[in-house]
Amino acid sequence: MELPKRSHILGAGFELPRTVVTNDELSAVLDTSDEWIHQRSGIRERRYVDDGEGSSALAERAARKAIAAAGLEPGDIDLLICATLSPDVDFPGNSSFIQQRLGLAGILAFDVRNQCSSFLYMLSVADQYVRTGGARHVLVIGSEVHSSGIEYADRSRHVTVLFGDGAGAVVVGASPDGERGLLTINLHCEGAYADKLCLLGPGSLRKPRLALDWTPADIYGWPQMDGRFVFRHAVKRMGECIEEALAVIGASKDDIRMLLPHQANLRINQLVAMGLRIDDERMANNIERYGNTTAATIPILLAETLDAGRIHDNDLVCLAAFGSGFTWAAALLRW
Repeated sequence: MELPKRSHILGAGFELPRTVVTNDELSAVLDTSDEWIHQRSGIRERRYVDDGEGSSALAERAARKAIAAAGLEPGDIDLLICATLSPDVDFPGNSSFIQQRLGLAGILAFDVRNQCSSFLYMLSVADQYVRTGGARHVLVIGSEVHSSGIEYADRSRHVTVLFGDGAGAVVVGASPDGERGLLTINLHCEGAYADKLCLLGPGSLRKPRLALDWTPADIYGWPQMDGRFVFRHAVKRMGECIEEALAVIGASKDDIRMLLPHQANLRINQLVAMGLRIDDERMANNIERYGNTTAATIPILLAETLDAGRIHDNDLVCLAAFGSGFTWAAALLRW
């Protein structure tokens, strides 16, 4: 059997909860305002799930759309990879629940935990499986329900206003012509700064580790972020990583036809684009409507951008992310 030279994204889909939460609605419970949030992040609104709905339910619906977009059936999937920092339960991982929901009993399924960079980490794994013949069609899913895990208190407002719920998925398979598809992908991590964006509990370092014993004063039970520190590093690292990827394939900044960055902060993305001399016509953002959906941001953005007809055959598409860990990554695909 001749192995594929390249992998490619064959289809993409996304799912968003129906409930829209505006900045003004958050201002009713937090000391903030629409102007404060939008000026600092670019966000106007985000989506929240209904009570009792978890990230695996969103993942299933996004996955089915991606499979259909690829012209496949669920039974054509032979590997499932998912990422979330908001799993349905502490263990097992969401991959088991999504596998069952899709009726894919017996196929290999596992979770990746690299938060905002997860989609690109998963894409690199899917690429290896496809090119080495380990899988024909890999389902890659990012799904998040942040709304049940953030603190609606003034001390956490700088974190709470940023996040929303949603899921995005793609199917990765062999390149149709052997030339188009994933050209290069690079992954990085700098654990020295892991405490700058983290959730300390529940975890094995602290006893009791279960949320039943938390009180409102237990700040370790809520996400923590040094916003300015994260902002500076995100701008620097994403720009570096994109240039590194371009150098690998011998391309220039001008060759990028569409930049799809992680949706953490619109101001970060604008500065990265400015450094690369990429104008608004060559970059997509949707953070204004959805906030930061962590592992789901890039696949949601990709699916929307494809649906809008903004990506064309043979376009050089760049995906880039930065997030907790610190982790960051960039990928270049010939569409």
